[in-house]
Order: sequence, then C-alpha cells, then structure tokens
Amino acid sequence: MESIAYVEKLRLKFPGDESLLFKDLSCHVKKGEKILLLGPSGCGKSTLLQVLSGIIPNSIEVPMKLNKLQVPLQWGYVFQDPDSQFCMPFVDEEIAFVLENLQIPREQMEECIKSHLNQVGLNLENIHTNIQTLSGGNKQRLALAAVLALNPDVLFLDEPTAMLDQVGTKEIWEVIKGIGDDKTLVIVEHKLDHVLELVDRIILFNDTGEIVADGNKIEILSNYKTFMKEYGIWYPGAWNHFVEDFEWGQQGSPNLENPPVISLTQFKGFRQSKEKICVNDVKVHTGEWIVIKGKNGAGKSTLLHSLMQFIKTTGHYSLYGKTITNGKVLNRLMTFVFQNPELQFITNSVFEEIAFSLRIEKQDEQEIAETVEELLQTFHLTKHKDKHPYQLSMGQKRRLSVAASIVRGQQILLLDEPTFGLDSKNTFALLTLLEYYRQKNKTIIMVTHDMKIEEYFATRVWTIDNGELIKDEMVKKSKVHHTIVSV
Repeated sequence: MESIAYVEKLRLKFPGDESLLFKDLSCHVKKGEKILLLGPSGCGKSTLLQVLSGIIPNSIEVPMKLNKLQVPLQWGYVFQDPDSQFCMPFVDEEIAFVLENLQIPREQMEECIKSHLNQVGLNLENIHTNIQTLSGGNKQRLALAAVLALNPDVLFLDEPTAMLDQVGTKEIWEVIKGIGDDKTLVIVEHKLDHVLELVDRIILFNDTGEIVADGNKIEILSNYKTFMKEYGIWYPGAWNHFVEDFEWGQQGSPNLENPPVISLTQFKGFRQSKEKICVNDVKVHTGEWIVIKGKNGAGKSTLLHSLMQFIKTTGHYSLYGKTITNGKVLNRLMTFVFQNPELQFITNSVFEEIAFSLRIEKQDEQEIAETVEELLQTFHLTKHKDKHPYQLSMGQKRRLSVAASIVRGQQILLLDEPTFGLDSKNTFALLTLLEYYRQKNKTIIMVTHDMKIEEYFATRVWTIDNGELIKDEMVKKSKVHHTIVSV
C-alpha cells in the first residue's frame, strides 16, 4: 500500500543543541494505519509528528536535511499544549474559523459548532465563551473539536488527553475510535490504557531519537518490556513494577496534633467577580499529601490559585496561624507549579531558571551553582542546562518547572498536574522526591487525574465538584506509605 506520509534520511538539529536529534531517520505511514510513537520524554516524538505534517519546516524553521518528504494533503494536528493552536478568543469563533475555510453557510454554523462540541463532550451553557476561562482539559476538548471539524484524512495527535480526567480520557479515545476507522492516525501518548486498543503499530524510540523497533503492537510490547523499563517508557504494568521494586518502609504519618499550617473557613475564590470555588471548613497539617480530584472544569486549579492569592478571595484564610489578606505575596511560605509550565518561565536558560529565585535572596554564587547542579541531575536536565526553556520538550519543561519551584525549600508545595507529559522514569523520580520532602515535614497539595498517585501516595483526598469541596477523606494505607531509603 502506498505511503500517505513519509520522511527519508532525516537529520535535524535544534539551535543550541550539541548533537543531531535524528540521524538518517526514515519513517513511512500508510493510509489507514493507526500508529503509536512511543519513547522517553525528549526523544523527538512530537518533532517527528511536526515533520510528517509539514509544520516543520513550513511553519517552524528548524535546520534539517532529508532525502524525501511527503506530507498528507488533508490533515489535522492536535498539539500537546492546546493554547498553542487556538486562533480566536472565543469557543464558537475557534470552530467557526474552520467552518468558514470549508465554506459552510453561515446559517448552518451554530448547529455545526454545537455538534462538534458535543462530539468531544464540551458542554457549555454559552458557546461564546472566552477560551482562556476554560480548564486545561476543556481546552484539549476544544482543540480536538476544531481539528475534527476539518474532517481530515490524517490525524496527528500529540497527547490529546494529557490534561483530562479518567472519564474524559476514555470519552475522547472513544470519539477518536468512532471517527477513526477510515482515517490514518499517528499518535504520541504516554497514557496507554485506551490508546492501545486503537493502534495496530508501534514505533519505539530510544532517548536519542533512534528507532529501536517498528512493528505489531503485541510483538513490541512483549519483546521490548525490559528496554522500555530501562528507558522510562510507559508500558502496561509499569506502576506495578515500580511498587514491587521500591523498598517500601514504615509510613511517616502526618502530624495532626500540632496546629494546622493552613486553615480555611467559608473560603471562596473568584474569577471575573464570579464565585468559582468554595471551601467551607478545612485544616491542613504538616506532612500531609493531599490529592485534589474532580472533573475537568470543576475548580481544582482555581482552588490552588486561591491559596496562592493569584485571584480574589473571601472568607477566613490563615497560614501558620497568620491571617492572609487579599493579594498578599506568599511565595516565601509556599510554592506553586503551574499546569502549563511555560507560564512560569522568566529567564533564557534552564540553569538560570532554577537559579533565579536563589539570586533574589542574594545567596552565594558557589552555593547557588551547587544547588542548581544537584537539581539538574535529579531532574535529568544537566545536558540541557544551557538551552532556552522553550526549546525543551513538554516533559522536560514540566521537570524544569518543578525544579525551579522547589529550589527555595518552601514548606508547602502546590502542584497542578505535575506529572502530565512525563515518561515513567521521570514520573517515579518526581513522586519519590516529593515523598522524601513530605517526610521531611513538608506539605503537598496536588491536583492530579492519576489515580495511581492517589492510591500509593495520598494521605488525604479532596473531591471538587461544580466549584465546591464536597468530600474530604483521610486515606488509610498499609504497606504503600513508606520511608524513603534513598532518592
């Protein structure tokens, strides 16, 4: 069967990199194939998608050499970061922009827009909603809806469910499965539970962008499990192997007898003068790991923004016994990791990004260098330390955002989906490090859709629904809570 997209003998090098990302890489995609690109974070999966679609070099100029390149005539691309693909400010306008290019009559547009939104489960009271008010997960739904409106022959999907909850993830893959029979799919995805049902071929990469294996999914998963574990590539059963291999010790319990570090009573957070989150009465203690869960758009991120005083709040809020007033800067007491890591980058290199907060405190340069180098090594960023943060892969950006946030050693860590886009090696390394910090009397409050984090690490779970904390559960553990022997 003739290839619908292909690249032959590709060599590519990003500015500032010491070595080539791809060295004579060849990849052919045949019509109707359902292909999963699988590899560790930063190996070039997203870059290859952009080459096969023609985004590189037509829209993004990157130094590259190749023998041949064939891109599809009709294709759609869902980016890892949905904000990067929106053209219009409002939901209906984003899809209308596509429909106008397809010459859909104006009188049919509203019905078409609502149909595409319903298709991906984005149910809004008003379709003329500002995109920037949507949650990260609902932005992903919108990005997919706009691409599906194109009715493309080939879909390039770069982690299209990274910020969706489990129910939303299943729904989106069901949508893609439903419309994908006659389409060609090329997919990058870390969450494999649903995507493996859809794909028939896996292309497996190592950490330097070389193709290690290319073939039937069952054969790849059966024959390369040891390789995938070594390189931190997600595979079925990766969590079970992590739990079995880790040296679980005795749980270090939160100290519930001491005064709370955070106390909230009738606490509310507002966006554009509208109440978006309400917490009636909770207290948080040293050494707790609180997982916040709920559907996309429920108000999970808004609660973290309220605690950081990024938005207006009312009600009683005390931190270490001191009343917090609106707009007070809290970054000496707690730190925050954004859902979108790019929102917090402010320097021109990875090294400087981590060092920035320490320089504000006028620490000794030698001490700064030692601290930064230690974190670079911990988060596997040493060889990228001179790069601009925007040159990193999404997984690398995520690791950098966490490293830069924890560098000052604040006692309370607020994290918004810190593991999305990470391979298994970096996910487990980050969680191990956070648990180590927790047992050093730090407090963790984390928004996550990963039920495994709740199962193995949470001491407490908050459930948010429709802007309200509706359930607050202490978690009883057996062997899974532990003392970290080494990091």
